[in-house]
Amino acid sequence: MSTTTQSPTGAAPYRTYSRRASLVVLCAGTLMTILDGNIVTVAMPAIQRDLGFSGSGLAWVVNAYLIPFGGLLLLVGRLGDLVGRKRMFTAGLAVFTVASVLAGVATSQGVLIAARALQGAGGAMASAVVLGMLVSLFPEPREQARAIAVFSAVGAAGGALGTFLGGALTQALSWHWIFLINLPIGIAAWLAAVRVLAPERGAGLGRGADYPGAALVTGALMLTVYVIVGSGDRELTTSLPLAGLALALFAGFTVRQARAARPLLRLRLFRSRLLSGANAVQIIMIGTMYGFQFIGALYLQRVLGYGELATGTAFLPAPVAIGVLMLGLSARTIGRFGPYRVLLAGLVLIVAGMALLSRAPADGSYVTDVLPPLLLLATGFAAAMPALTGLAMTGAREEDAGLASGLFNTTQVVGGSLGLAVLTTLAASRTGGLLDGGAELIPATAEGYRLAFRVATGLAVGALALAAVVLRPGRRD
Repeated sequence: MSTTTQSPTGAAPYRTYSRRASLVVLCAGTLMTILDGNIVTVAMPAIQRDLGFSGSGLAWVVNAYLIPFGGLLLLVGRLGDLVGRKRMFTAGLAVFTVASVLAGVATSQGVLIAARALQGAGGAMASAVVLGMLVSLFPEPREQARAIAVFSAVGAAGGALGTFLGGALTQALSWHWIFLINLPIGIAAWLAAVRVLAPERGAGLGRGADYPGAALVTGALMLTVYVIVGSGDRELTTSLPLAGLALALFAGFTVRQARAARPLLRLRLFRSRLLSGANAVQIIMIGTMYGFQFIGALYLQRVLGYGELATGTAFLPAPVAIGVLMLGLSARTIGRFGPYRVLLAGLVLIVAGMALLSRAPADGSYVTDVLPPLLLLATGFAAAMPALTGLAMTGAREEDAGLASGLFNTTQVVGGSLGLAVLTTLAASRTGGLLDGGAELIPATAEGYRLAFRVATGLAVGALALAAVVLRPGRRD
């Protein structure tokens, strides 16, 4: 016999099968946007050959997606409360699908980057409201925990799975199809969302949102990454004023949030040690992991000579391990040992994995030099991410839970974008310097990647130290 629960509008109950169907739709929409944040990784060399990107400029194919995604999450989450979360989710799917087609038919750098930015905006619209919809769909604590576990596993494994799909599509067809494949998927997801998800009445646009604050923080984030990515190609006298402008935009955003009647981000959230500390740890940890996914794929292709499909297949153990561990062990392990200990254990594994990668030679092999650190990183991430999420949400008041969730999603994207920008720039600068000194291409490229992995190891150590000190149980906020 099916059970029922009240819908978010209070108008009609959900049947159990409808709630499960809604969970599938929400996970499918989220998976599509997460996959697209990573599916381009393996296709990067092909895109670079076709469109003529520079080494540092190539990172903008990823960053053009991540920065609008992260910068808009808070604003579109608020707008979802005002116009209705189903409307925001379905609108996001539509924007994302149209942008995917534009990216798929792109024949120039400018068109591809613009389409990727539009994809990021659509992804933010669809993703920002999902967690709130899940909480409404599954109000009973045990069911809610299971639903969020499924959602988290889909999101965590989706990033690594995108690498495999990107390789398969690029080699079998072309890089254009990593975007065009979203057309049938997006249409199916949109139709299912319209049919399955219950409508919601928003609070109304009259309640307002902090549009100037959103413009300030989005501009600050985009300018910050632009400064980092282009630092190897610009003089210091040009980069410093741009960095100063980015800091000024962040300062303006902070002042705006302190004075706005309806701020985009309530500054009182940062008074919580757990919430602030968990977000700081996440920025560093996710930056490390994004750098690994991007540079690890380039190492396999440009140093070891792997094709697109072989590179994607090489990454496939990661989503398998993450999915199995998150669904089967993470909740029980956290329940037994507590999130703090599980988080530290996960970060130790991430440090170990990155340290092994920092030794990857120019004549390395997948079995000895890539697979062991890949499994360590996947296991560490599967342990650390749920524990970190739990600590962050524990540090939020009940009335701030939705905003805290949006903040956590935002820092995840910001950390990935900034980490990717820093590590790719360091690798390109090191390789370029060695080539200018007469080194051969493959050894110079390998040394550039090793430098990036050494820096990533240091970042992971920093995340571990910060978590150990700031998130320790028993400390006062």
